[in-house]
Amino acid sequence: MAPPWLTVPPLRYGGIEWIVSGLADGLVDAGHDVTLLASGGSKTRAQLETVFHEPPFEQLGDARIETIQALTAYRRRNDYDVIHDHTAAVGPALGALTVGPPVVHTLHLAWLDEQIRLARLIAPPVRLVAISHDQAARAPDDIPISAVVHNGVPVDRYPFTTDKDDYLLFVGRANREKGPEVAIEVARRLDRPLVMAMKTNERSEREYWQDVLQPLIASGPADVELVPNPNHERKAGLMASAAVVVVPIQWPEPFGMVMPEANACGTPVVAFDMGAAREVIADGKTGFVVPPGDVNAFCAAVDQTKELLPIDCRTHVVERFSVQRMVADYEKVYDAASIIDLRTPTEARTPIPRSL
Repeated sequence: MAPPWLTVPPLRYGGIEWIVSGLADGLVDAGHDVTLLASGGSKTRAQLETVFHEPPFEQLGDARIETIQALTAYRRRNDYDVIHDHTAAVGPALGALTVGPPVVHTLHLAWLDEQIRLARLIAPPVRLVAISHDQAARAPDDIPISAVVHNGVPVDRYPFTTDKDDYLLFVGRANREKGPEVAIEVARRLDRPLVMAMKTNERSEREYWQDVLQPLIASGPADVELVPNPNHERKAGLMASAAVVVVPIQWPEPFGMVMPEANACGTPVVAFDMGAAREVIADGKTGFVVPPGDVNAFCAAVDQTKELLPIDCRTHVVERFSVQRMVADYEKVYDAASIIDLRTPTEARTPIPRSL
C-alpha cells in the first residue's frame, strides 16, 4: 500500500514512493505474487490496483482520501498473505483492528508526539519497521520495533561519472529542517557556485522560499541557481555532475535518501551528524559527517572531498543500499511475521496461494 498522493514511482519529489516502487518491483523479480495499491498513473511490474485515477495531490492530508484508499485494501485483506502498509495513519490503524494476515508498517516519519501515540495503539499487532538504527533507538521503550531495514536505491537509475563540475548541490524541500540557508552560507564562504534542486510546490515551501531564501540570496553574490521541482532525470543528472552534495540537516532525519542517491552517482556527501547520516555515509570514504551546527567544519569537509574516489561512493551504495538488499531484508520481516501469526486464530482467513 502506497500513500495516495503521488504516483509510484513519483514524477518528481517523493521519497516514500521511490521506496515502494523499488520494493514492489524487486519482490516481483524475486518471484513473489505482488499487488500494489497506488494512484493511477503508477508504473510497476506488480499487479497495479488503483482507487483514484489521478493522484489527489491537491487534497494532500485529507483524511477522507486516506480512508477511502485504506478501506479498499483492508476489505480485501484475506486475499493476501501479508499486507505491507506504507501509508501514514489510517491504514495502520485498520491493520491493528482487523482480523486477517499480518500487517507490516514502515516508519517513514520521525517520532513526533502524534506518531508516538499512534505507534503505541497499533503495535502489536502491527509490526513496525524502522528505516535506520538511529530511528529505532529513538523509539520509546514501550514501542516494539520488529526490524530495521535501510531504504534501497535503484542504482541503475543513477548515472555514474567521475567527471565532476565545480558546483555544490543542495537537494531537498524549502524548509528550515533541511538547512538550505546553511548551504548558501557554505557556498559563499568557499566561493563556490551552488545549485539548489528544491521542492517548492506546497504552500509552506513557496512561502519559505519567498520570505527566507530569496532575500538571503539577494543579499549576497548571485552565484546561486534554483532548479524548482526537478523530475528524476534532472535531479540525478545534477547529482552526477556536482562536486559535492551538501546535506546541512537541522533535525534527526530518519534516513535521508539524498545521501545514497548522490553516492550512487559517484558524488561525495557532506552532512551534519544528525539522525541516520552516520549510518548512510561512510565517513572519510563516501563523504564526511561533521558536528551539528559547525559551519567551519562543514566547509573544511567540503574541501576535503576532492580526495575521495567516485567509485568508492558507488560501490558503497551497491553493497549496502541496493534495492536487492532491501527486498531480501523485507522478505525476512514477512517470514517472521507469518511465523508469529501461525500462533494466533486465523479462522477469518481463506486459504490462498503464497502471495504478498
